[in-house]
Amino acid sequence: MKLGTLIGKRTWGGVIGIWPRHRLVDGSVLTQPEFSFWFKDVGWGVENYGTDPDIEVEIAPQDWAQGKDPQLEQGISLILQRLQENPVKLPEFGARPILKLPE
Repeated sequence: MKLGTLIGKRTWGGVIGIWPRHRLVDGSVLTQPEFSFWFKDVGWGVENYGTDPDIEVEIAPQDWAQGKDPQLEQGISLILQRLQENPVKLPEFGARPILKLPE
């Protein structure tokens, strides 16, 4: 929808919902696919693929172990770059009206 830049990895594409309805004797739970979604633009074609990011960034196991987040770092870097390209500008407010209470 072009609302912003997606950074990271493709989503897993699981749209068919499950419901943990059946308990087994050993205490575990059995799930089954039950809910699916249809969209006007893609029909049933949202399952099994996911959404591609605009900028793909992997989080390696060693990054995770060290508490690093390369996706967040990339996002912050992109924001800082775009702020330099398009700096924030305050509007010109001009003279403010004097709004006294009636006498």
